[in-house]
Amino acid sequence: MGAGGDEAEHLQAASLEAGVAGVSSEAARAPLAIASGSHHHHGTLDEPVMDTIMRDVRSIGEKLMYVLMPMRPGDRGRRLKDWDLWGPLLLCLALGVILAVEAPNQEQASYAFADVFVTVWVGSAVVTFNALMLHGKVSFFQTVCVLGYCIFPLVIAAFFAMLLRVDWLKVVLVAVGFAWASGASVGFVAELVPEDRKLLGLYPVWLFYAAIAWMVLLA
Repeated sequence: MGAGGDEAEHLQAASLEAGVAGVSSEAARAPLAIASGSHHHHGTLDEPVMDTIMRDVRSIGEKLMYVLMPMRPGDRGRRLKDWDLWGPLLLCLALGVILAVEAPNQEQASYAFADVFVTVWVGSAVVTFNALMLHGKVSFFQTVCVLGYCIFPLVIAAFFAMLLRVDWLKVVLVAVGFAWASGASVGFVAELVPEDRKLLGLYPVWLFYAAIAWMVLLA
């Protein structure tokens, strides 16, 4: 019985040592497995800051090019889901600065600058609510991204109108910017609502750009 007990204890100790060795080998292989699979899952936590900035800049440039060429074919659904707020923020800042520069006094300049942000955020909320009521699939930040990027033609129109300072030319530039912004937004907003309710989904979007265009005309 003593010999049998010693042999059982010896076998149990050997199995425990084997188990510990197996766990140690798995732990040693885990970092290698993660490192080898890192090219499949690109993380941004260990990415250099400059790479992150350049990646965001390229993303903003791609969306702006899509707005400038609204008839360009592409995966509209993927572009819509890949939303960001950097582009809309920069465009709102640019438009706010342009309208503030054209304001007659400091007080109205402050109001003009703030009106741009209020209009974009309130307009995005209204468009989002309308799309949800029409059984569309959209989030508030996606709407901010879409509407914010699509004001780019109006920002260009406001900039050239500020430089040229010709009233009739300003009207023409703003009209072209409004038509271009509305046409560009169609490619995005059409993905939000069902096909048979597309016009109902686009109606508040056109009102939004009409409000922005009117702000530029009154500047």
